[in-house]
Amino acid sequence: MRPLASWMEKPFLYKVVQSSRLYEQIVRQIEESIANGELSAGSQLPPERDLAKQFGVSRTAVREAIKALQEKGLVDAFPGRGTFVTNGTPNSMRRSLDRLVNSDEEEGRAHLVEVRDILEPEIAAMAAVRADDEAIATMREAVKAMDNAARESDVYIEADLDFHLALAEAAGNPIVLSLIDSIVGLLREQRLRIFGVAGGPDRGQHHHRRILEAIQRHDPQAARAAMQAHLAQVREDSRNSQGHK
Repeated sequence: MRPLASWMEKPFLYKVVQSSRLYEQIVRQIEESIANGELSAGSQLPPERDLAKQFGVSRTAVREAIKALQEKGLVDAFPGRGTFVTNGTPNSMRRSLDRLVNSDEEEGRAHLVEVRDILEPEIAAMAAVRADDEAIATMREAVKAMDNAARESDVYIEADLDFHLALAEAAGNPIVLSLIDSIVGLLREQRLRIFGVAGGPDRGQHHHRRILEAIQRHDPQAARAAMQAHLAQVREDSRNSQGHK
């Protein structure tokens, strides 16, 4: 029997991508690799961090691409094992939360805010208890990237998503991580809408730093309160963004 191909046996050379929809270009390149036979059924993709470096994008963009490929039935992701190319059979069990929200845009946005209010303060509190040095370093990198992004919305937003993704990873609960993964696309759209609100990115950074400081002190109460304050700021900016359409 022919052994399964592995990313360790054959390195992939992908082009750095540039787009406000970075993950779509990643999807196209991987689809091409599958179509031309470079990746066959059973082939393992490189780890997220390696793919992010190869494409020159955030881990969030890579995760979004993997989700899109899963929805197309082209790959399967297994926690602790990796992501593998499938035989192309679509996964009919996957539901599109994007479609659910967009069926009634205004109500859907309100529902997203409620979900964030329920999940993210407790995620921050869990992360404060469980975060290791690597997780904290990832959060610091994301905050630094946002500091350096200035008015570059794409860079800032991807780093912002990476920060919240790192929090979910640090919480140490795979179901929590899957829930946050499932709404990343919706979170990106929310951030795109409010980025242009005057002073919004600066206010967001103030709260990101407060959350990071609480995580570094391993103080769950402070992390929860800092995230609640951040979400209050996001709600306010969302209301103010209505005038920017």
